[in-house]
Amino acid sequence: MNGWIYLALGIVTEVAGTFCMKLSHGFTKLVPSVLFIVFFAIALSLINLSMKTIDMSIAYAIWSGVGIAILTILGIVFLGEPVSTLRLLFIGMIVVGVVGLHAQA
Repeated sequence: MNGWIYLALGIVTEVAGTFCMKLSHGFTKLVPSVLFIVFFAIALSLINLSMKTIDMSIAYAIWSGVGIAILTILGIVFLGEPVSTLRLLFIGMIVVGVVGLHAQA
């Protein structure tokens, strides 16, 4: 499988794991706590596989940057987190940086 596919799947599972972390309320809710651990184990395995063909610095920057952008949107839409012009501007800057890294890779 292509390293970029592993990376994309790793991002999806990391986002799911982080969302479950929030829903676990400090590991006081069983199902989200277990899902958090499962999703992160899968995410770390996938990013590890992606680094067979993608430089570590590129893979990790894209993984974290895209994850941050997606989680910010999910937080705003589903968790009622505040939205502001500056927040959206800075998330946009992260996305531009990720696109730039991908373009040079």
